[in-house]
Amino acid sequence: MERELALEIVRVTELAALASAPWMGRGDKHGADGAATAAMRAMFDTVSIQGTVVIGEGEMDEAPMLYIGEAVGSANGPEVDVAVDPLEGTEIVAKGLNNAMSVIAVASKGNLLHAPDMYMEKLAVGPALAGKLSLTDPIETTLRKAAEALGKKIPDLTVMILDRIRHESLVRCLRKAGVRIKFLSDGDVAGAMAPAFPEAGIDLYVGSGGAPEGVLAAAALQCLGGELQGRLMPADGNEYNRCVQMGISDPYRVLTMADMVGTGDVIFAATGVTPGEFLGGVRYLADRRAETHSIVMRSSTRTIRFIRSLHYLPNKTLLEASEARA
Repeated sequence: MERELALEIVRVTELAALASAPWMGRGDKHGADGAATAAMRAMFDTVSIQGTVVIGEGEMDEAPMLYIGEAVGSANGPEVDVAVDPLEGTEIVAKGLNNAMSVIAVASKGNLLHAPDMYMEKLAVGPALAGKLSLTDPIETTLRKAAEALGKKIPDLTVMILDRIRHESLVRCLRKAGVRIKFLSDGDVAGAMAPAFPEAGIDLYVGSGGAPEGVLAAAALQCLGGELQGRLMPADGNEYNRCVQMGISDPYRVLTMADMVGTGDVIFAATGVTPGEFLGGVRYLADRRAETHSIVMRSSTRTIRFIRSLHYLPNKTLLEASEARA
């Protein structure tokens, strides 16, 4: 993929973030998500790719745009798989909390996993632990191996996990082991990325979250030198068959990075909507300007760019058009 594509993709996440930010704290997660989706879809038309959405807002009969299988881009340029979450953390924005962002991953055609919309068990780590742990180990073994690899005592580890009832037994095991726990209200992608950023102070991300979000996080970690291992959690026979129909012959096997994002080039971009672990949120300034903070990365070069942008909102014609569509 052309390196210029990375900066084109971050323009898409910026517009989606700008569109959803006005909904912060208004208690309407659907309105926020709809605004982000419309803006992202509008901006995609300006990007020189022949893209196919493999992870998006749902099936065609469930979502009016950015649905799975939808063609995006200007129809010129490379053929690519596209995974999107226009607003990762709809509840976060609705409640005015931290860690909401707009996210896109792009890879060469045929490389991104068509992850079904179900839970995935996850183990995410940064570069220091990549290749050294296994999702199949008991959590006690994982903690011991992680502490040894990092040169720490187990009580000095910090583990991030979504604050969910389904994690009660796992949390009991973590507390018994004596590790520090940082709970996350929402924002599964940001949580899985956190161990790859030393400033976040997170050693491991564990527990279950959305499978589509797992693929997006894997794309980010591919660029960051980290690792995510996942295992799908079909709730019933229908979900099991859904996995098989989407090309996953053994839904219960551990999925590696190669399974989720392939071995070729991957581009990942995210723009903060509300402040988070490693990105600032949209901030409104005087003179009808807004400030955004983004990250854009490419796995083939392992270049990580943090971009601070100032936007003059009256010139954002696509933003106005997307508001009308939403």
